[in-house]
Amino acid sequence: MGRNYWMKEEPIMPALNWKPFIYGGLASITAECGTFPIDLTKTRLQVQGQVNDAKYKEIRYRGMVHALVRICREEGLKALYSGIAPAMLRQASYGTIKIGTYQSLKRMFVEHPEDETLMMNVLCGVLSGVISSSIANPTDVLKIRMQAQGRMIQGGMMGNFIQIYQNEGTKGLWKGVSLTAQRAAIVVGVELPIYDLTKKHIILSGYMGDTVYTHFLSSFLCGLAGALASNPVDVVRTRMMNQKSQNHGGHSAYKGTLDCLLQTWKNEGFFALYKGFWPNWLRLGPWNIIFFLTYEQLKKLDG
Repeated sequence: MGRNYWMKEEPIMPALNWKPFIYGGLASITAECGTFPIDLTKTRLQVQGQVNDAKYKEIRYRGMVHALVRICREEGLKALYSGIAPAMLRQASYGTIKIGTYQSLKRMFVEHPEDETLMMNVLCGVLSGVISSSIANPTDVLKIRMQAQGRMIQGGMMGNFIQIYQNEGTKGLWKGVSLTAQRAAIVVGVELPIYDLTKKHIILSGYMGDTVYTHFLSSFLCGLAGALASNPVDVVRTRMMNQKSQNHGGHSAYKGTLDCLLQTWKNEGFFALYKGFWPNWLRLGPWNIIFFLTYEQLKKLDG
């Protein structure tokens, strides 16, 4: 094993290669389908309890399990997949660009995977996260709006897209883009390098080879790290995207992302920034496991 593994078995990809883009998109869509109900409960938990928004002031859900049960009972099983269409579209764009850009940037810096460093991978992760999330932001806005509406949802994906554009303009579709980019920079800048680093050290240690067990352990750890790092930004981003702009300009509850962060902390306490942490982790954990297991198997199609 050790260094010989990287030289003999790990395929060396040229800087510009279409395969990481395609594999990344397919694996992202697969992971999204498998974990979407958890993501929906996370969104519902994060938008509730807002003192400045009468619509979401009530605390309807006591936790993830209670939210799942209540949504199923009151809105039906189908409601757990409210917003799945824009979520799929988001992963087809965001996931494709994120993984493809990350792998391409790494190969631009170094030719061989064993020469990668943690700082280099973090930089590549941050850049790929910012680029991909900024491009895919309108699909993220759509997904969050449709998840929060639940049974009150009006129209499908295109109907909601047109409504946001007509009422709020192009600016409405890119609402919260700075926070989305910041969150993506944190998540991708933490998750992908930790996965690569963990996988690399496990393989080089000789305890396990490039197996499903290695991929499982590496993806589990990177999901936990990503959830801890991103949850506060995720809460603020979700609230900013969910609120509608008023006709005279500005926002109904928060003046901006910093105002949202400070008001949430002031009115609801510091741990309000970790609302939805368990469903966030329980989503990121399985999401990363499904994603990386699928991605690694797709890579093996090259032989």
